[in-house]
Amino acid sequence: MSGERRPRRVLFYVQHLLGIGHLARASRIGRAMAEAGLDVTMVTGGTPVEGFPGPEVKHVALPPIASGDAGFSGLVDTDGKPVDAAFQAMRRDLLLKALRDTKPDIVMIEAFPFGRRQVRFELIPLLDEIKSMQNRPLVACSLRDILQERAKPGRDEESVDLVSRYFDLVLVHGDPAFVRLEETFPLASGIVDKIVYTGLVSAPPPTPPSEKFDVVVSAGGGAVGNGLLQAAVGAASRLPEELTWCVIAGPNLPQADYDAVETMLPANAALVRFRRDFASLLTTARVSVSQAGYNTVCDILRAGCGSVLIPFTAGGETEQRVRAERLEKLGLAAVVVEETLSVEGMTAAIGTMLASRDKARHSLDLEGARRTAEILGEMPLR
Repeated sequence: MSGERRPRRVLFYVQHLLGIGHLARASRIGRAMAEAGLDVTMVTGGTPVEGFPGPEVKHVALPPIASGDAGFSGLVDTDGKPVDAAFQAMRRDLLLKALRDTKPDIVMIEAFPFGRRQVRFELIPLLDEIKSMQNRPLVACSLRDILQERAKPGRDEESVDLVSRYFDLVLVHGDPAFVRLEETFPLASGIVDKIVYTGLVSAPPPTPPSEKFDVVVSAGGGAVGNGLLQAAVGAASRLPEELTWCVIAGPNLPQADYDAVETMLPANAALVRFRRDFASLLTTARVSVSQAGYNTVCDILRAGCGSVLIPFTAGGETEQRVRAERLEKLGLAAVVVEETLSVEGMTAAIGTMLASRDKARHSLDLEGARRTAEILGEMPLR
C-alpha cells in the first residue's frame, strides 16, 4: 500500500469464566474499534456464545475454560474436568502464536491484572514476550469501573506491580462522576499516571422493538439467575393481569431450572432463553428486573426505564452490590437483596417502580466504547 498508512492492529484478549458480561462488554468495544478503522483481533477463552464477539472483528478462540463454581475457585474444561498443566501449556502456546501471527500495534487485556488471576499461566508469558520484543506494542488494560473487594492480602499490591512492569495504559470503562477507581481499588494512586476514564460502555441507542412488554425480566447468562427468575415469575402472578411480561432466562440456565420456571408462568408472561433485541425491549418497558451486572445496567441507563436490581453476591462478590447501591442513591433503581430474595419482596419492589411515572433521568457518560476506540486510535505508539 504505497503512500497509505495501514490501520492500527489491535489484539484484544478477553476471558469470561461464569457469565457473559465480560465478553459482551469487550465485544461492544471491539465493534467500536473496528468501526473506527482499527484492525481488531479478539482472542477469547470462554465457552462459546452465539453472536459474540461479532462479525466486525477477527476471532481466535482458545480451547474454552470456565469457572468450576460461583466462587471462581477453580477452572474446568467443557467436560467439567479440572484444567491441568498440559491444557494450560496448550492454551499458552496458542495465545503466543496469536501474538506472533497478528503482529499488533496494541495489545489490550480485559480485567488482568486486577482480575482473571486464574489465567496468569498464559498472560504472564504473553506479557513477558511482549516486553522482550524489539518493536513492542503498546499494552493496555480494559477495566470495569467497579472492582471486586480483595479478601487476600497483597493482591492490590501485586496488581500495581504488574501494571507498573507491563502496562502503558489502564482504560477504566466508567464515568468518574458515578464512581472513581480509587473507591474500589485503594492503591490507584500508585498507577494514576496510567489511568484514563472512557465513560461507560453502553450499546448505541437501539431501534424500536417489534414487541412491547411492561416488565422485562433478565438473568444475564442464566448460570446463577434461577432465584431471580422464580421470584419475578411469582411476582407476575400477584401483580395486575393486564401487565405483559417478557422473562429472559439466559443461555446457561440449566434445563431443569428452565422447565421449573416455565411451569410457574402466568398467561401474561412469555419465557425465552435469549432476546437479541433485549436493549430495544427496555426502551418501551416500564420496569426492568435484573441483576446489577455492568452491561445490563448500561442498557437500562440507555433506555431510561425503571429498574429493580438484585445484585449477585454469591462467593463474596461485591461489585454488583456497589453498583446497585449507587444507582439506588441516585433514584435510578430499587434494590432487592439476593440473600433475602422472596416473591413478596420482588412484588413490592416491582410495584413501587410501576407506580413511578417519571423516566429515570441521569447525565452519566455512556459513550465508553467509542471513546476507547478514539484513545487507542490517537495514542502515540512506541
